[in-house]
Amino acid sequence: MPYWRLSAYYFCYFASLGALVPYWGLYLQSEGFDALAIGQLLAILSGTKIVAPMVWGHIVDLRGRRMPMVRLGALLSALAFVTVFFADGFWTMAAAMVLFSFFWNASLPQVEAVTFNHLRQRPTGYALVRLWGSVGFILVVALLGLRLERDSLAIVPVWVLILFLGIWLSSLTIPDSEPVQDGQPALSLRALLRRQEVRAFFAACFLMQLGHGIYYAFYSIHLEAAGYSSVAVGNLWALGVIAEVLVFLIMHRLLDHFGARRVLLWSLGLAILRWLLIGAFIEILAVQAVAQLLHAATFGTFHASAIHLVHHAFPGRTQGRGQALYNSLSFGAGGAAGSLLGGFLWDGSGALVTFGVAAGAAIAGLIVAWRWADL
Repeated sequence: MPYWRLSAYYFCYFASLGALVPYWGLYLQSEGFDALAIGQLLAILSGTKIVAPMVWGHIVDLRGRRMPMVRLGALLSALAFVTVFFADGFWTMAAAMVLFSFFWNASLPQVEAVTFNHLRQRPTGYALVRLWGSVGFILVVALLGLRLERDSLAIVPVWVLILFLGIWLSSLTIPDSEPVQDGQPALSLRALLRRQEVRAFFAACFLMQLGHGIYYAFYSIHLEAAGYSSVAVGNLWALGVIAEVLVFLIMHRLLDHFGARRVLLWSLGLAILRWLLIGAFIEILAVQAVAQLLHAATFGTFHASAIHLVHHAFPGRTQGRGQALYNSLSFGAGGAAGSLLGGFLWDGSGALVTFGVAAGAAIAGLIVAWRWADL
């Protein structure tokens, strides 16, 4: 089990997310983009997750080898990111973001499959590897927030490029897992999606990530408009991910004791509360601290239980496509829908309505998962 080599990849990957998620919207705002344009541009980051993981997953499941494709995707994402420095308008920035995010988003589902294959009979140990991604996120959010107290937002893409190179270098050290040799024919996407419980599960994931798409695109902007400093913004983001790390440490116990489906349902229920707290009580720091602590549930326990269910629902040579479907339909389609909805609602309807939509999506996801997603 190459624990530290896998952990290094997660550290670098989610450290880059720590530079992009809290600060990319602010960077775009500093470059003169309005709320609608920011929502559309950030939707690209989620939108490429719909296509890229499926393309990579299909190729990898046919070939049976994952890490060569992971390394290629990591290298191309770093090279493609350089185009951001030359973008001087909406369409050139959109093209640059499509280019780098396609390759950036393609590889993570395959690393997830490699991690589970290395874990073999201990799949609940996934969270102990994944928590290093959260550590990377925390460090970058906090450190970049401190730097932005003195420097301009122009340093954000520089940090992202350095971290993308770190992803590529760490991917070079990870040994591939053995190709799956289970003798089972590969299932078509139509056959996989014909199962009602699978469709309901992915629908619940889509609805959960729709709320997060709004949150990722506009939480920092919401905080800044309420008078929070860049350090405070970074600290609140870091607090949420610290809570995520702590829950990852006990996640194997939660899964063993309660089961993945029950954990998933509780996560959706707590998401309703979180989005309402953010939408209605942004000026109260203590309430925002509580809302960020709930990230342990809305992302931490939800993602760990969801990926556990995917691992068991898509065995053998369907692993790559299973992880790709999860990433594409939840983080991809759901995140993109949330970013776009937030962009349309933010200026005209305000934060309360926008985060109210996120809460409504979580309610719908809870109903769908409870009624039909019995994996």
